[in-house]
Amino acid sequence: MAMPLDTDPHMDDADLLAAYARGDAGAARLLTVRLTPRAFGQAMRMLGDSGEAEDVAQEAMMRLWRVAPEWRHGEAKVTTWLFRVVANLCTDRLRKRARAAMPLDAVAEPEDPTPSVESRMQDDARRDALRLALAALPERQRIAVTMRHFEGAANPEIAEALGIGTEAVESLTARGKRALAAALKGQAAALGYEEG
Repeated sequence: MAMPLDTDPHMDDADLLAAYARGDAGAARLLTVRLTPRAFGQAMRMLGDSGEAEDVAQEAMMRLWRVAPEWRHGEAKVTTWLFRVVANLCTDRLRKRARAAMPLDAVAEPEDPTPSVESRMQDDARRDALRLALAALPERQRIAVTMRHFEGAANPEIAEALGIGTEAVESLTARGKRALAAALKGQAAALGYEEG
């Protein structure tokens, strides 16, 4: 007779994934609560669209469940693997968008009166400018900058996700930040910032 599985909420991600692979539904719930918001946040920052970000987060989690039985404990962090999958899924969607080449001004602005239309438009313009500047970066720079500055990942985690050394991560991140600054330079006034 199988014994009921008790899931310890303090288990690390890899142990929870292994428990899920053994049939522990509680482990799946804990891991979902832990990882889905992070996957969604990363996708939202890369794509700027909540519907697409939800789809990417769901697809990334489905892929995680599929690899659970073959997961090799200790080879990679679950979050590192998940960041990479989310980044790849987002990159694929961004490439499809670029091929479609829909002009941004053809997309209708959503109507939401709070806090104010002007304030929302300014915030949207800032997010769009950042998203477009991020999308223009080379893929490795984009992933490094997104993981470091938006997900709070440490350099060793980014290095593992990209398969490079930590010094290369520092270089990629620095180049990415410089490229973002250059891409956004001259837009400060239009985005509501005072140039100084």
